[in-house]
Amino acid sequence: MATLETIRDEITQLDGDLLRLLARRKQLSIEVARSKQVDRRPIRDQAREQELLEGLIQQGRPQGLSPHYISQIYHLIIEDSVLSQQAYIQDQLNADQQGSLTSIAFLGPRGSYSSLAARKYLSRHTDQVLEASCNNFQQVIDEVESGRVQYGVLPIENTSSGSINEVYDLMQRTSLSIVGELTLPIEHCLLTAIPTDISQITTIYAHPQPIQQCSNYLHEQMSHVHLEYCDSSSAAMAKVQAQASPHAAALGSAAGGELFGLQPIATNLANQQDNITRFIVVARKAIEVAPQIPAKTTLILSTAQKAGSLVEALLVLRNHSINMTKLESRPMQGNPWEEMFYIDVAANLNDPAMQAALKQLNEIVRALKVLGCYPSEDVRPTTLPEYLVPTGE
Repeated sequence: MATLETIRDEITQLDGDLLRLLARRKQLSIEVARSKQVDRRPIRDQAREQELLEGLIQQGRPQGLSPHYISQIYHLIIEDSVLSQQAYIQDQLNADQQGSLTSIAFLGPRGSYSSLAARKYLSRHTDQVLEASCNNFQQVIDEVESGRVQYGVLPIENTSSGSINEVYDLMQRTSLSIVGELTLPIEHCLLTAIPTDISQITTIYAHPQPIQQCSNYLHEQMSHVHLEYCDSSSAAMAKVQAQASPHAAALGSAAGGELFGLQPIATNLANQQDNITRFIVVARKAIEVAPQIPAKTTLILSTAQKAGSLVEALLVLRNHSINMTKLESRPMQGNPWEEMFYIDVAANLNDPAMQAALKQLNEIVRALKVLGCYPSEDVRPTTLPEYLVPTGE
């Protein structure tokens, strides 16, 4: 019988082989992107994905690999392949905006959720990144508008706490364009600098968003605790690190806490299990989105103060078969009791139907502005037949 050390050595060798194979697969996926760029074929081929997964599941069964295990692994691989291909084609199409060094601004110091989102966004585009930490959302906008950095990352909505109104209001008056989006799972933890018990905590430091997203836990389990609001999750962690007290804790991510030497004493605190924040990426110059890549376009418009004016505008989108994915209203700055409407649509700005809809909208609304057209990074898992991956498995 092989020794434990021998078995572990074999596992380590297999892990290395897996990494080399994954790297080779990724290289081949970029070759596929080059081919699709020439043929102008869509990046995603879900029929091919379904065929691939079904074949792999059939191969895996005799080897003791469950369909659920195989589908989970390959959903991640397919998602990475799709996003890598999109990034490659977009970089080729917008080559004038690419460079060996990219700079990006975000809310809070390293370890904040915004900093994690910034790194995730640029991980497919460049290796060298200059990061600019900001104290508030307005400073992120200022850094990009002034040219000190190329990109800014801003949280725009969360599945638990909803839209982030301050960011929507800033987008009303900025000249920047939305050039990208991404989502980031938010896993809030209670973090402390030294080992302690939850019952010993008297003060929790946190940004208002995590406090709102964890309101049920805070009300039910920590109602006796004083809540101290901070400008960012990283600022909250820094305060807890500096105090090194058994009575102080911060709300934030475990990954961010590691940067400050903090340990989680409670996890999964959000009101919703699927707690996800959507971020937008802004830049001074708009980008083009290749026709074979799923795109989103964000509009901001105001309508006449009469009955049915918003419905009339939305019917234009329906009549051109354009799918609206989000509608948000915010007070119009400087015009009390009037609203601006933010609309996300699943369409490329250069698509003929989209151009026709914009032309018609301009004729019936009071004001219209395109905030940006950008690749959609919503890569939904390929649907498999129920008999292949039973729900209860």
